[in-house]
Amino acid sequence: MGGTRGRKSAPAAGRSRRRAGGKSVGLTRRGRIVAWTAGIGAVCVLGAGGAGAWIYNDLDGNIHGAHLDGKLGDDRPENLSPGSRNILVVGSDSRSGANARYGGMEGGTMHSDTLMVLHIPANRKWAAVVSIPRDSWVRIPACDKGDGTTSEVHHFKINEAFSLGGTGGEVADAAACTIKTIEANTGLRIDNFMSVDFQGFKGMVNALGGIEVCPEQAIHDKKAHLDLEAGCQTIRDEKALGYVRARYSVGDGSDTGRIGRQQEFMSALAEKAKSKITDPVALYKLLQSLTKSLTTDDELAGAKALTGLASELKGVPEDRLTFLTVPSYPREADVPTDKANVVWQYPQAATVFTALAKDREIDKKSLEADAKDPLYASSVHVRVLNGSDAEGKAAAVAERLREAGFTVTGTGNAPHHGRTTVTYPPGLADRAAVLASQVPGAHAVEDAAAPAGEVTLVAGAELDVDDLR
Repeated sequence: MGGTRGRKSAPAAGRSRRRAGGKSVGLTRRGRIVAWTAGIGAVCVLGAGGAGAWIYNDLDGNIHGAHLDGKLGDDRPENLSPGSRNILVVGSDSRSGANARYGGMEGGTMHSDTLMVLHIPANRKWAAVVSIPRDSWVRIPACDKGDGTTSEVHHFKINEAFSLGGTGGEVADAAACTIKTIEANTGLRIDNFMSVDFQGFKGMVNALGGIEVCPEQAIHDKKAHLDLEAGCQTIRDEKALGYVRARYSVGDGSDTGRIGRQQEFMSALAEKAKSKITDPVALYKLLQSLTKSLTTDDELAGAKALTGLASELKGVPEDRLTFLTVPSYPREADVPTDKANVVWQYPQAATVFTALAKDREIDKKSLEADAKDPLYASSVHVRVLNGSDAEGKAAAVAERLREAGFTVTGTGNAPHHGRTTVTYPPGLADRAAVLASQVPGAHAVEDAAAPAGEVTLVAGAELDVDDLR
């Protein structure tokens, strides 16, 4: 049966150029490094340069530690690659404390403006930074809100997890809910957490004397409080913040486009930081701004730990440092009334998560080629059968698949199956792959006798409905 193919994501709008060490260089969407990496690298350089112990101790005392012990629960993904590390990096869109000047936000004071997972492999010979669109429509698990209450399991955009967990105003609770949400939807086990808020970002930019950008078109974005003319110019303070936050008035208005612009800006910031290595005043201001606005889990809460992390990253060749974004498409394709969110594109998203979980380097070119023509979940017609002794399992699985956008054609029972299977008639291998990639443990098998136009999911005894993505 024919299905509707997805539309391609538009490229990041408002291409910019950067100046690093006095040179103007063309930027690519993928960028080269993220902001916090520049700060960590600078800490490493400062320490290696024989800086006074008082400076080291001063910076060390700035870093906030978030106590996550006991907040993540026991139902967590297994660590499939001992020795590797997955670090969740959050750009905090907080509106508390010094950030209150930016105005209130619906749903509380704490939001995650940027979400990334840094994967450091066990052999330390490569690394990957995976950006997660903040408008990703996902299942938010039950979270301790930090105010004595617990949220219900529900679906919403992924950046709500930070706000929900941080209802009580504690970054540790916000981080815990975000980690639980990432783990539940990706199958990745998160080892560490880092968060930098607005003030830290602006302070870093200002310490470097601003960053040069060259938008091809003027940007006037009321929500980001940004009015920027076209052409090359050096920006700082509110303009720098607005530039990386602007979305709706730039290009196609997508979060993916903003991610590309953020990566470019952070790359420029990192390169300018390198040019300031011989300027101790500028470098110290940069590190002060970063560390004062940095919150990490207890393991990373200190200049020594961050310096160690930087040392691990220093040996990664530039051509083995991969930046990518979780493949996605507008949820409107599956739910016409939702014009505000995106859903992850399968099986490509599963390819990313599985590779990182198993400590395998991602072939970015191959991934992007596979993601150019997405197959919408709504075009996959699924019949769900209960192959276990659990009563009502087919109905429960069917409901979860509907929530994920699939078109469920019916439910029923099947002979007892110990293993969950996806069967499909000839010609529907691509649709079977989309479904199987979202059902942990499922394997797809072609069956010439399978009903035409649909794939069949037999839920085996081992399938936990809560594990469906």
